Amino acid sequence: MVSQPSERTLVFLVGAVQFVNVLDFMMVMPLGPDFAAALQIPLSDMGLIGGSYTAAAGVSGLVGSLFLDRFDRRKALAVAMAGLVVATAMGALAVGLGSLLAARVLAGIFGGPATSVALSIIADVVPVQRRGKAIGAVMSAFSVASVLGVPAGLMLAEHGGWQSPFLAVAGLGAVVTLGAILMLPPLRIHLESGEQRPRSSSWSLITRPLPLQSYVMTMLTFAGGFTLIPNISPYVLKNLHYPRTEFEILYLAGGIVSFLALRSGGILVDRWGPLSTGIMGNGALACVLYVGFINHQPWLPVVGIFMWFMLAMGFRNVSYNTLASRVPAPHERAQFMSIQSAVQHFSSAGGAFLSSRLLTELPDHTLAGIPHVAGVSLGMTLMVPFLMAVVERGVKVRERHALAPPGPVPLPLDHVA
Repeated sequence: MVSQPSERTLVFLVGAVQFVNVLDFMMVMPLGPDFAAALQIPLSDMGLIGGSYTAAAGVSGLVGSLFLDRFDRRKALAVAMAGLVVATAMGALAVGLGSLLAARVLAGIFGGPATSVALSIIADVVPVQRRGKAIGAVMSAFSVASVLGVPAGLMLAEHGGWQSPFLAVAGLGAVVTLGAILMLPPLRIHLESGEQRPRSSSWSLITRPLPLQSYVMTMLTFAGGFTLIPNISPYVLKNLHYPRTEFEILYLAGGIVSFLALRSGGILVDRWGPLSTGIMGNGALACVLYVGFINHQPWLPVVGIFMWFMLAMGFRNVSYNTLASRVPAPHERAQFMSIQSAVQHFSSAGGAFLSSRLLTELPDHTLAGIPHVAGVSLGMTLMVPFLMAVVERGVKVRERHALAPPGPVPLPLDHVA
């Protein structure tokens, strides 16, 4: 019999799951030159390797929406993480582009549902009053992976070969999966709350106004972000002439700021609400897009631009995720978040593809078109607060109806007589 862990322990376990999942995704592109040389893969095909994971995660999110809410969350998380561990280990066994693509597709198939189930557990167990702080803590796994995981992976590859980071992440994932199985109790709240209700169809979650509005909010958030994010490194390296030897400092500073923003942003969401915090984050992001990319100010240091960008993204993301967690009913939460995960991945891929159509590499290797790309990102960023306001209003209306006392019970006819 598994004892009920504390809320803090549960958040830590889910955060560890998310750390492994994020690290598995983030470490691949920095390792690209290493395994490209070893496996004789053209560097021009690196986009295929990154895109294969994203596309697979998007498709698995849609498929997972059909059945994830039918199972105990602990079992669903264990299966997803076990699949991710196996797929990551398979990456170390790749002998060419085809086998590596197959391993990354398999990782995406299991990685997408792992994130959906992990966030569903937080939304099931942590009350709304503390959920912003909890989601901020789980999302800080991204920052920890940036600050510690990626540099450690690069060091492992330098001393132990390109396969060693894949094996290390797979081993860490196995330990985290075992810990989640042993320490988490059965998580069936969503089944108990929904056992007397008809099961929601995926079509219902796509067409009902409130979930649909949330998906549009998700699309704008991720398409706007990934229109610019894949191009930040070459932009600061070639256009702003930031030295490559100091990239570690840049990402270390950005990761620390992102960690602090996610943790403090979660506290602010619990105190002020997701809309107010989201307006602040989107406002800060709009400002840095303008002064850092559209109309770059030479006096503003590159490290300052990057830290400002990561700070704004942290505040925006924790407010958006907290608000989205309140959209579905408990019995349809994993189903909703699976569809949302698919929207996130497809929107990210769409934003990245759009930026590739807007940018041109000049003979001196600088990127032409960054102001246009940043302008598109800015336009989407300015639309996000309006969608957040619409979604928050819909959530409050539904929650008021759920808390409304039932109407008077009519008296029997014989009593009236």
